[in-house]
Amino acid sequence: MSASPMMDSGRVRPPALRWRELGAAERQQALRRPAQVDGAEIAEVVAALIEDVRMRGDVALRALTARFDGVVLDDLAVTEAEFSAAETAVSPALAAAIGDAAGRIEQFHAAGMIPPYAVETAPGVRCERVLRPIRRVGLYVPAGSAPLPSTALMLGIPARLAGCRDVVLCTPPRADGSVDPAVLVAAAHCGVRKVFKIGGAQAIAAMALGTDSVPACDKLFGPGNAFVTEAKRQVSRLEGGAGIDLPAGPSEVLVIADAGANPGFVAADLLSQAEHGPDSQVILISDDADLINRVAARIELQLADLPRADIARHALRAARMIQVENLDEAFEISNDYAPEHLILAVRDARAWLPRVQAAGSVFLGDWAPEALGDYCSGTNHVLPTSGAARFVGGLNVASFQLAITVQEVDQQGLRAIGPCAIELASAEGLDAHRLAVARRLDVA
Repeated sequence: MSASPMMDSGRVRPPALRWRELGAAERQQALRRPAQVDGAEIAEVVAALIEDVRMRGDVALRALTARFDGVVLDDLAVTEAEFSAAETAVSPALAAAIGDAAGRIEQFHAAGMIPPYAVETAPGVRCERVLRPIRRVGLYVPAGSAPLPSTALMLGIPARLAGCRDVVLCTPPRADGSVDPAVLVAAAHCGVRKVFKIGGAQAIAAMALGTDSVPACDKLFGPGNAFVTEAKRQVSRLEGGAGIDLPAGPSEVLVIADAGANPGFVAADLLSQAEHGPDSQVILISDDADLINRVAARIELQLADLPRADIARHALRAARMIQVENLDEAFEISNDYAPEHLILAVRDARAWLPRVQAAGSVFLGDWAPEALGDYCSGTNHVLPTSGAARFVGGLNVASFQLAITVQEVDQQGLRAIGPCAIELASAEGLDAHRLAVARRLDVA
């Protein structure tokens, strides 16, 4: 069965696949992400960009900005005058929305902060865990085809709650060489003032390696397209390179819908992810063939109203609509795929939540569009993609902190647990370990 969408005079209808009729190889191909298909080529391009930034620093950054963004910049840093101009350029309604969203994001993330703790594991032995903010963090806010002030909030608020004092933010410039005012207002709301007009893989390289203008960071955060995600992966493997949060991009959504789902809502949710970029992926799984057909028809109708319809159409080439025998099978597929976003457009959605084993963020029921999570429900929209939700969760305050363990032992404690250490060290044949304890026991 073909896995290519039908396209005719601008019409796009993702293929409807009967899961039970597909072989193992066909199933694997049906769920393959676009970025995985082009992975080797992307990796080669990104490696060359990183090496260019390593060798030429700011010169490379200016050249790459001219090449990819069409802007020639003398100064890569955003000035205080530009921050001030942004405050006046943003409408009162948008400024209020940024403030409202920030409040809910802070409320949610503050509630999930893990406190330090201490335990007396034996008389005279105190073990504790203390938390320290990462010294310098680099935030990436995409703006290639659309500025994302929401991402500045999603990154900046947990960084501030974690206590990070040295925060660097990179975002692509607009055609006139400025940064989108809403992104600057959101950054300032989080206390971030060190902003650079750099986008793409070169921004990741700059924050990882450091240049004359951009400070080298200890850990990098933020979503992006396949090139940004690959750049994060590569710099994390360099000797002395920066750590990274998680693979976060390109965007993806999987919707599990039953016969009672609203096809217009489901179509809108699929398109809301498809418009992110041409390498986004959207998947619908349903046990109802009629629902699948109605959603496909609504997608074609709703595309006509979208300013970013061309981007969405390109992304829909990798879209899949899968018919299953029952919802149990739908959840098995979803857990294997491990989507960034999972929408449960099913009756009694909460009752199905225990079946979810791997997903970045879950949206329950017909009235929880994924777009709310992107902006203002309070959860973080920097989430694992490319199947990484199988082993890592979304961004949170702990992502910006170091957990350091501490042991405090007095003589009583040494006498209490020293013999245990000596026995284990002897079993492992590590005499210096054994003697480090035994010599203290001799005088304790």
